[in-house]
Parts: sequence; structure tokens; C-alpha cells
Amino acid sequence: MELSDAASGAHAAEPAKPTDARAVAPAGWRRAAVVLLCLALAGSVLGFFGLLLVVGQLVIPGWVVGGVLLLAALILLVVDGVKRRGPSRAEGGSGRSRLPWTVKALAVLVVAASGFGAASDIGGVRYHVLSPAGGDGCRVVVREASFLFSGSGSAYAVGPSGLGWKASSWTADDGYQLVAGGDYELTWGPDGGLLTFRDTSDPVWPSLHEVGC
Repeated sequence: MELSDAASGAHAAEPAKPTDARAVAPAGWRRAAVVLLCLALAGSVLGFFGLLLVVGQLVIPGWVVGGVLLLAALILLVVDGVKRRGPSRAEGGSGRSRLPWTVKALAVLVVAASGFGAASDIGGVRYHVLSPAGGDGCRVVVREASFLFSGSGSAYAVGPSGLGWKASSWTADDGYQLVAGGDYELTWGPDGGLLTFRDTSDPVWPSLHEVGC
């Protein structure tokens, strides 16, 4: 009986084994980075469907939003790696903290989506914030692009929050950019705005575009 009590006492006195820092649940830094990566992917993908952000007279496409959030997420992941490295070395580990493959895959998707969006804005692409604004704070932003002998444009309805969605689009011959050339008129009525392109030597279709927030 005494031997059994002594053995149980010896077991109770044994120190707990150190826990590998890499086996611990992800720290707050990594969780925050994953959230930012998800937001970055959402911003980049929604940019393909006509989402953009307007701050004052500055137009920020979806791929730029995704790129900024990606950079912030990478910074947090670096901080997370530094935080994990210390405890791992103290416990005899290599000091390296490996990222889960899901986080790596998410980062690759964000890079691909943001890169594709950036490539679509390279060249003769211009953004214009038109005046005047509507009585309810609604504004119109135009994106114009030209390549060789073809031109195109899109009108975005931007609400007071600064978020804008594509409302209409058009094509023009000879790569002409009508808004950059001043060949347009924006008027507002009870039902929203009407963007009208004036007659030019380069045909545009269609020439009337309704925009409303």
C-alpha cells in the first residue's frame, strides 16, 4: 500500500511536458491576417463585378483595395512568425513557424486576383469623378479605356458611403475617350442621373446612360 502511494506521488510530482508552440491554436496575429486575406480576396473579386471605392476625388479600384489588405495581412503574418519563434526555440525547436497550406493558398488567390485587376487597368485607362453630384449625395464615376482603334467606358453609381457599382457601359470607335474630351453632359432628376454623350465624329453606343444610387 505504501509503495503504491509513493508511486502515485512520484507521478503527481512529474513536471508537465512543454507544449510545442506550433501546435497551439493560431494566435490573434494569424487570425487577423486570415481575416484580412479574406477581405482582400473579396475586394479583388468584387472589383471584377463592378465594385470600387471613392474617397473625395480619389478613385480606388477593387484590386487596389485587395492589394493594400494583402500587404497588411503579410505584415501581420511576419509579426506572428516572430512571436512564435521565441517560444519554439526556448523549447528546443527549430524556431520556424510553418503556415498552414490554406493560408498560403488564400494568399496566392489574392495575389492572382489583384494582379489580374491591375493588368486590366494598365495602359490607357482613366477614372473621372463627374460633377455635379445628385441631391441625395449620389455621384457618378466613369472609367474609360482605349486600345488601338477601340474604346470603352463604364459609369459607376457612387453612394454617400463611397462605395460604387457599375451601372452602365458603352463602346466608342477609334479609341476615343468622350469624358476625357469633355463631350458629355450629366443631369439629375427625381429618378436619378442621366449621362448623355454629345455627337462626335467617333460613334459611341449607346449615348444615353441612366445612373442612380
